[in-house]
Amino acid sequence: MGADRQLPLLAGFWAAYAAQSVIGGLTWGGLPAVLRDSGLPLDRIGLLSLLIAPWALKFLWSPRVEARRLPPGGRVRTGRIVLMGGAVAVAGLAGVALTGLVPLLPVLALLMVVAIATATVDIAVDGHAVRALAARRLGWGNAAQVGGAYAGAAIGGGLFVVLVASWGWTAATLVMAALVALLLAGFAAVARDDAPVPASAPRPSLRAALARPEIRHGLLLTAGFVVAQKAAMGMLAPYLIDLGVPLARVGLLGGLSSLTLGVAGAVVGGWMVRAMGTGPALRAALALQAVAMTLLALPVLGIALPLSVSVATALAAGSFVLSIGFTALFAQIMAWADPAQGGVDFTLFQCLDAAISMVLGVAAGLVAEHAGFGALFVLCAGLAAVMAVTLPASRQPDRAAA
Repeated sequence: MGADRQLPLLAGFWAAYAAQSVIGGLTWGGLPAVLRDSGLPLDRIGLLSLLIAPWALKFLWSPRVEARRLPPGGRVRTGRIVLMGGAVAVAGLAGVALTGLVPLLPVLALLMVVAIATATVDIAVDGHAVRALAARRLGWGNAAQVGGAYAGAAIGGGLFVVLVASWGWTAATLVMAALVALLLAGFAAVARDDAPVPASAPRPSLRAALARPEIRHGLLLTAGFVVAQKAAMGMLAPYLIDLGVPLARVGLLGGLSSLTLGVAGAVVGGWMVRAMGTGPALRAALALQAVAMTLLALPVLGIALPLSVSVATALAAGSFVLSIGFTALFAQIMAWADPAQGGVDFTLFQCLDAAISMVLGVAAGLVAEHAGFGALFVLCAGLAAVMAVTLPASRQPDRAAA
C-alpha cells in the first residue's frame, strides 16, 4: 500500500480509536461524575463497572466478526462492519440522551448495547490495522491506537462533563453521539482494502490463534508487561488526593494530561518503535516506569519531594510513560498477529489486558490501603525494573522495525 493511501488510513485509525474512547471516557470517566453530582449513591454508580464486560469477553465473538469481515473469495468488509456497529452505538447513545439519568437501569441497558457494539467495531478496526498497515508504518498505526484512545478519553471524560454542566444531559450526550458518528464515518471512508480474500482462506478461530507458538509467547509477554506498567495506575488519582490536591484540580490535570502527555507519549512511542524496534522501546518504557515509581516511593526513605514534583511524576507515569509502553506493546502484538485473522489474534491480547487490569485494580487498592502508597510504589518500581531486564525477545522477525 503506497504512502498516498497509508496517510489517510492512519488519520482514519486516529478517528476510529478516538471514537471508541469517547464512548469509554463518557461511560467510565464522565458519567460517574455526572451521576454523583445528581445525587446517586456510590453503590449504584459502581454498577457502571459491569459495562467493561464486553471488552473483556469480546474474544468470544471475534472469530465470527473476522469471518464476516474476511469472506473467502470476497472483498474485505471492514467499513461495512464499522458503519453497522457504529450505527448501533450512536443509536444507543441517542437513546441514553433521550431517556435521561433516572431511572438508571434503562440507561445501563442502553449503554451495555453501546459497549457491545463498540467492542465489536474494535475487533474489525484492529483486524484491518493488522492487515492493512505495511511494516514501515506499523509503529505509527499503534501510535494512532494509543493516542486516539487518550484523545477520545479526554473528550468523553472531560469535555462531556463540561457540556453537561453548560447545556444539560440531553444536548451533551447528543453532541457525543454526533461526534462518534462523524469519527467512525471518517474511518469507514478510508478503510478500503482492494486485495481480495483468498478463496482458500481458513476460517478464523480461537483454536488457530492459540495453536501458534508466537501467540502463546505473546500472551505471556503481555501479562508480564501489563502487570509491570499498570499495577499502580488506578491508585495515582487517590494518591494525589491524599497529597492534598483538590478534587476539581485532580480531574482537570487528569484530562489535560491525557490529551497532551498521553497523545505525546503515543507519538514518541511510535517514533521509538520505528527507530529502535519494539523490544528496545518496551524496555525503555519499563525503565522509565521504574524511575517514576521510585521517585514516588522516595518519601518512604524519608526523602520528601516537592508537591509539584510528585504531581508531575504521577501524571507522567499515568499518561506519557504508559502511552509509550502500550504503543510499543501494540506494535509487537500486531507483528505477531496473523493478517488472515488479525481481529481474533489482537483481541486475545486486549482481553487479557482488560482482565489483568481489573484484577490489578483490586490488588493495588488492597496494598495501598493496608501497607500504604509507599509500599505500593516500591513494589511497582521493582516489577517494572525486573521486567525491563528480563523481557523476553520476540520469536519471529520484528515487522515494526523493518
